Amino acid sequence: MAQGDQLTQLTALPRPPSLHESVQAALRDYILTNGLRAGDGLPAEGALAQQLGVSRNSVREAVKGLVSLGILETRRGSGVFVKDFSLSLLIDNLPFNLLFDFSELADLLEVRRAVENDLIERAVRDMTDRTRSELEQIVSEMKEKSDRGADVLDEDRRFHRTLFADAGNAVALKLLDAFWLTMSRAVSQRAEIADDRPSDTYRQHDAIYRAVLDGDVAAVHDALSDHYAPILTRLDRTRPL
Repeated sequence: MAQGDQLTQLTALPRPPSLHESVQAALRDYILTNGLRAGDGLPAEGALAQQLGVSRNSVREAVKGLVSLGILETRRGSGVFVKDFSLSLLIDNLPFNLLFDFSELADLLEVRRAVENDLIERAVRDMTDRTRSELEQIVSEMKEKSDRGADVLDEDRRFHRTLFADAGNAVALKLLDAFWLTMSRAVSQRAEIADDRPSDTYRQHDAIYRAVLDGDVAAVHDALSDHYAPILTRLDRTRPL
């Protein structure tokens, strides 16, 4: 090679997965391949180690990682089981700054509204008499508490969970509840975005409820928008100039 010719650089090799990551991947594949559902058990630790050709300690560490991800759960004296789907870990591990970044909170609220707007027609169409009765009870409790000047957070959460209970989408229901919990946590940390007028919150939910009773989906959309408008206004006022 002539002097001064530039040599081609080597390309960095991808990092191979660690043993416990490989075991985790194998366990996830095992769950999917066998169609395991929440509550179904996995083979004993020793059997898994033998089948995978690894140590029991490697299996134990992989299981711990999948437990922390909410995929598996361990039951003392019983073994390891597939865990029911839950968004609680997502809520518990949300970036801390999200609670203080009001622009991101506003974006999160917009996503929540989009999911609700997409589901509301089905929720109203398929709503049972029992669900309507539950909504009536929640609104009644909300009025009683708001008349005393008490907060109506519990009723607010129950109302929205009940409103979409018959929409036939369990994942969306959990996602909407996750959004609600995120906003609630943010409000508990920052008083300036809190709702200090429970009576207004009651009237907003009562308007949603009455539109549902009429089966008027367009009116429900409008009532939901009226409900979120004050929240978005409070968030907008807190944005830095």
